[in-house]
Amino acid sequence: MDEVHIRPLTRPPVLRDRVYEALEELIIDGSLLPGQRLLESELAEQLNVSRNPVREALTLLAHSGWVDLRPRQGAVVHHPTVKEINDFFVVRTMLEAESARFAARNTTPKDVAELRRLLKQGIAAVEAGDDAETARTNSLFHDRVTAAADNRVLDEVLGLMKKRLRWYFAPVARLRGRASWDEHDRLVAALEQHDDERAASVMRAHSDATATLYRELFRHEAQSTAG
Repeated sequence: MDEVHIRPLTRPPVLRDRVYEALEELIIDGSLLPGQRLLESELAEQLNVSRNPVREALTLLAHSGWVDLRPRQGAVVHHPTVKEINDFFVVRTMLEAESARFAARNTTPKDVAELRRLLKQGIAAVEAGDDAETARTNSLFHDRVTAAADNRVLDEVLGLMKKRLRWYFAPVARLRGRASWDEHDRLVAALEQHDDERAASVMRAHSDATATLYRELFRHEAQSTAG
């Protein structure tokens, strides 16, 4: 075989990546809100870094869809459109329902025990009014259901949507409140009984309820801004 000349890879700037991860997490958990301006100088001061890694991180965040770079205005946190929201939840509902269906056929007592632990943790977060912890535990709960489904491709596809789901769920975590976890409870019961049709139905209704509430919140914010 002819020798192939492959150039050595250079290590990416670690600081830029750390800034990217920090800002991404602040956007996902709602600390930085859609439409909020992101000033390089302020971010650099708050993160205790120079402006260069901040500028590079903002460019990467724009490529990932978390930030919009606007002429004469600079960087702002991306505000999802109605179509983005609809497209996301249509696909998410289909995938999550199938994930629950597969999980019901494969769920073990260990899976059920872990889901009940997360259920208890999520309810405690709701009662404490901790929206960030509620959203985080919600994500872990859904991850566990997907893991129980034991379908690598489904796991990978849903994994790509994970951060976006946390971002969409965070603003409605308190509004969904205990109802979301009551739905989780019904899902666990269906999984434990290996009832795949009921598990898929419960998950579909659960996803639809979150999507509907998010759309209502989105429309209300749009109307308030217009007014």
